[in-house]
Amino acid sequence: METAYVVGLGKSGLAAATLLKAQDYRVVLSDSGDSEALRQQQAALAEAGISVRLSDRFNPDVLLAEVDPGEAIEQTTNTAPLVVVSPGVPWDIPGLVKARDRGWRVIGELAYAWEQLQKRPWLCVTGTNGKTTTTALLDAIFKVAGYPIQACGNIGYAACELAFQANYASGVDAGTVEPNDSSWVLAELSSYQIEAGQNIAPRIGVWTTLTPDHLSRHKTVENYAAIKASLLQQSEIQLLNGDDAYLRDQAASQFPTAYWTSTQGHNPELAPLERSIYLEDGWVKVAGESLLEASSLRMHGQHNQQNLLLAAGAAHLAGVPKAAIAQAIREFPGVPHRLEQVAQWQGITFINDSKATNYDAAEVGLAAMTEPTILIAGGAPKEGDDSAWIARIKVQALAVVLVGDAAPQFAQRMEAAGVDRLEVLPSLAEGVPRAARLAEELGAGAVLLSPACASFDQYANFERRGEDFRQLSEAFRDSHH
Repeated sequence: METAYVVGLGKSGLAAATLLKAQDYRVVLSDSGDSEALRQQQAALAEAGISVRLSDRFNPDVLLAEVDPGEAIEQTTNTAPLVVVSPGVPWDIPGLVKARDRGWRVIGELAYAWEQLQKRPWLCVTGTNGKTTTTALLDAIFKVAGYPIQACGNIGYAACELAFQANYASGVDAGTVEPNDSSWVLAELSSYQIEAGQNIAPRIGVWTTLTPDHLSRHKTVENYAAIKASLLQQSEIQLLNGDDAYLRDQAASQFPTAYWTSTQGHNPELAPLERSIYLEDGWVKVAGESLLEASSLRMHGQHNQQNLLLAAGAAHLAGVPKAAIAQAIREFPGVPHRLEQVAQWQGITFINDSKATNYDAAEVGLAAMTEPTILIAGGAPKEGDDSAWIARIKVQALAVVLVGDAAPQFAQRMEAAGVDRLEVLPSLAEGVPRAARLAEELGAGAVLLSPACASFDQYANFERRGEDFRQLSEAFRDSHH
């Protein structure tokens, strides 16, 4: 029996381990963490025949030293040992570099799922911001049209979970699905997943935006952009955001046959009319033909008009009927943790934008506000240029409540930039009630959580942070009738 290694015990790692076990691999799962919850998972997986190593830094040398001589992996298999990597695990950690140097097969979790499902048409969405809303819109459109689809990757299911369901749970062999089948795979891909999946070749690739992000991992904007571009280069059909300065100025020459979107009408410099999706006179138009009214989408902000164009355009290119696209957009409720209204108190709306984990997303979120706002920001800081975000704060925020690890440095930067009203508090537990009182005192119409930071200083992920904000907002409302 061949051994397969999985690095990272998150949702994706667990899905990969389950799939590999079903494929008759002996599975060893490695995770650097150690907690009571992880130990409970370890025990449950052991009963399923999956070995879990906690507090473990994946190291091929250690793994080889621990196997019995008669089971030495490199001597008993005709293929290179397989290592499947979860998206959150850096691609260049020493153990993975060493495994690749040894000739082991190292592949990302989503890329491994792609190999199991590649006969199905894939629609992949990437970008710095906007990809979750665009993917969620596409998911809704395909479902209204009756397509058997589930979103995966950064949204919805782990991709290997879909592969397992297709091949082992449903009784349907995913490999028998022909490319023209309606069983699309819809995937939201981060740069991490693309970096670990250079084999992924979608039918349609969508690129939403490009601004500096994840530089602690990718080092330069050029590296980050090249990873995103590689997915589009592998795509049969490419769709890009013509309103994004980087894509318009830097990427256009790379994709001479791409389709382009624009909220400013048809841009002939980017693409001829037949490859243009744009807004004109309040309508979404594809190649000059009216598709639906832009006002059908009940989400605020210019950025969401662009997300609408990308989703409607990609669905049209996938062959989804026009009526289904229009119906799905009309019925779409919004995306959790992205400008999501979670509570009301004395005319003040509490808005959860926890998914705004970088400066650009937070600037876009604040720009979408139509009333005076108290901003709550902070968390685990990221590298990047905060100047546009701070300029927006000076214009639209009556006061700022800063929380988490980033609070001291944010306060220093904002004070230097002339932001007048700042308060620093330890966490959302203190920050939400204080922001509500400031809104009451200053006449603001909204309290906006838009952190411009990752969540990992105090939360497992941005979803947990957003749910905490919701619960704190509701608790404040209920205790202050």
